[in-house]
Amino acid sequence: MKFLTNSARTPSPSTSALSFKSHIRQKKFGPVPTAEDAVRNILHNTPGESEHQVVRHTLSCLAQNEPGVLSKVSSVLASRNFNIESMVAADTEIPDLSRMTIVFKGEDVKIDQAMRQLEELVPVWAVLDYTHTRLIERELLLIKVSILGSENLITKFHNEDGLEDQAKHEEDDSEPDIASLEKSAATALRATFDHLRAVSELANLFEGNIVDVSSDSVVVQVCAKSDRITSFIKLCKPFGIIEAARSGVMALPRAPLDDPTDLDGQEEEDEAVDLTSLPPG
Repeated sequence: MKFLTNSARTPSPSTSALSFKSHIRQKKFGPVPTAEDAVRNILHNTPGESEHQVVRHTLSCLAQNEPGVLSKVSSVLASRNFNIESMVAADTEIPDLSRMTIVFKGEDVKIDQAMRQLEELVPVWAVLDYTHTRLIERELLLIKVSILGSENLITKFHNEDGLEDQAKHEEDDSEPDIASLEKSAATALRATFDHLRAVSELANLFEGNIVDVSSDSVVVQVCAKSDRITSFIKLCKPFGIIEAARSGVMALPRAPLDDPTDLDGQEEEDEAVDLTSLPPG
């Protein structure tokens, strides 16, 4: 009985090792955090919601078609420190009436003040806020993509080496190897055709069209949303983008659908455009 009491009080080697490691760990790194401490730390370090969140706004400005209107509208937005992403102005079906679609990022507090200032301009008929409205957005892209490949593209823009080689051949009066020239031309032609087919398949995925083809480049036309336009440009970079032009965002609100099964007459969740703010006619 005395032997059992002594063995129970004497710690085993494994228990002594665990207690020693725990003591060293607490001494070096501090106490081990519990789940409650971890949750409290996460909640403390998580930032709260900002009172003035930056939102992507879409405005449609209906104005009289006269000189200087576009500069007046842009100056009002610039005075509010709005970063204008795109601004498209064009005539409408009504004579002497133009529509400007403006896309920018800003705070909701400042947008109301900017809309009031825009409506105070004499040539402006109305300013419609399409930020929280169901829209049909489209943007047109014309992009010229190289189909030569990286190696042939570098050779094309560095013709000085080729001119020096040609001068050396003229000095040596040696005839060029016709077979090697034909082989290199055939290889370059096959590579060009492969790049042309790859660009064409990529354009078809984005519902685009090839509107111009030359010996070293193609021009692709894509009409889609701004995000898809940006994605298409990123995918065309490995081929080599020579130049690109974007039209900017054009937007129109979607027409509301009359649901005959809705017997309660509930209004749609999406905010509709106030028709009383439209110009006469």
